[in-house]
Amino acid sequence: MVHQHVEPIFDNRYDAGRRLAKELAGYAGGQVVVLGIPNGGVAVALGVALTLGAELDVIVSRKIPLPLHPEACFGSVTDDGTTIIDEEIVRRAGLTEAQINYQVNRVRMDIRHRCLLYHQAQRPVSVSGKTVIIVDDGFASGYTMRAAVTSVRSRHPAAVIAAAPVGPEHVVKALGAVADGVVTCVTGRHTPFYVADYYRFWQDVGDEEVLNCLREYRLRRQGLKIEPPKKTGLV
Repeated sequence: MVHQHVEPIFDNRYDAGRRLAKELAGYAGGQVVVLGIPNGGVAVALGVALTLGAELDVIVSRKIPLPLHPEACFGSVTDDGTTIIDEEIVRRAGLTEAQINYQVNRVRMDIRHRCLLYHQAQRPVSVSGKTVIIVDDGFASGYTMRAAVTSVRSRHPAAVIAAAPVGPEHVVKALGAVADGVVTCVTGRHTPFYVADYYRFWQDVGDEEVLNCLREYRLRRQGLKIEPPKKTGLV
C-alpha cells in the first residue's frame, strides 16, 4: 500500500502540547490531573498541565512487542500491572503462553525501572475524585492509551479523558468506548498512519528529557505560586 504524503502540523512535541491544551481549555480551573505517557507523551503533557493549571505526573504504559518483530505489538502493560492483550493478534501470530509471559515480564521489568527513575522519592499524584487527562504524543495502535485508561479507572477518578495531538480515526473511535472523552487536534484518515508524519521535527525522547520536563513543571508551578512582598509603608 502506498504511503500517502501528510503535511506536518506540529513543529515538535512542545508545540503540539500547546495546541492540544487549547482543545482542552474547558477543563481549566477544575480538579484536574494530567498524566503523560513516557517517553514522548510527557513532553506534550507539560504544556497541557501548565496551561490548564493542573497537576502533572506520569503513567508508564508500554507496548508488548511481538517476538522477532519489535516494531509490532500485541498489547500493553501499565505500571500497576494492568495488561491489555489483543487475542486476535496472538492467534494470528501463533504465540504460545510461554512466549506471551516472557514478553510481558520483559516489559514489566522495564516499567519498574522507569517508575523508579521518574518518581524517585516522590509519591504518585492522587487522582481520586478528579478529572484525569492522559496524554500521549499520538495514538497509533491505541494499546498504550487503552491500558492507561483502564489502569486509572481503578484509582476512582471522576472522569478519564484520553488526549493526543493526533490519531487515526478508527483508534479515536475505539478509545471512545473506554474513556469518558477523547480529544485530538486532528484525526488522520489515511493508511498507513504514522504519528511522526504530523511533526516537522520528530526524534526519540530520552529519559533525561522526561526528567527535565518534570523538573521544569515543578519550577514553573513554584514560580506561579510566589506572591509579591507585602507593602510595609517603608520607603
